[in-house]
Amino acid sequence: DVEDCAAVARALADEGTADPARLALRGGSAGGWTTAASLTATDLYACGTISYPVLDLAGWATGETHDFESQYLESLIGPLADVPDRYRERSPLHRADRITAPFLLLQGLDDVICPPAQCERFLAAVAGRGIPHAYLTFPGEGHGFRRADTIVRAIEAELSLYAQTFGFRRDDVPALELDR
Repeated sequence: DVEDCAAVARALADEGTADPARLALRGGSAGGWTTAASLTATDLYACGTISYPVLDLAGWATGETHDFESQYLESLIGPLADVPDRYRERSPLHRADRITAPFLLLQGLDDVICPPAQCERFLAAVAGRGIPHAYLTFPGEGHGFRRADTIVRAIEAELSLYAQTFGFRRDDVPALELDR
């Protein structure tokens, strides 16, 4: 997914459809993993929005998700016992030192599929590196946002991230405070 997204973004930039200096990436759940993995694997994107993501594949495979999802990664990556290094190499958490682009991290506090603990470990790995970022959590939200006020706040924050990153004004949305 990471390579596919990059190939499409580069192709759009090469044909003049997209500005190569103004590429952004967004995704939720597995798409949140793709966004985080992309931001930690390449400097192609100017910024990204990561929503309720998988950030630590080994943690997810060893009890940080509910039983229904706990074996999902074995079909994608292989058995954890056989390829533990592959889980680490593909986890955005363990590549957080490579992130250079501003990002917004959105998380429901009641998410049992992709728990907030993974976001907190990712943020701890990014802390003090000077990368502009924001972390917004939503009490009462699980995996995927359902409440209208949450959806509005998340979209406004995302728009503010893009406005700040790409240098345009949006006085109709609250400014997102970015930590460094």
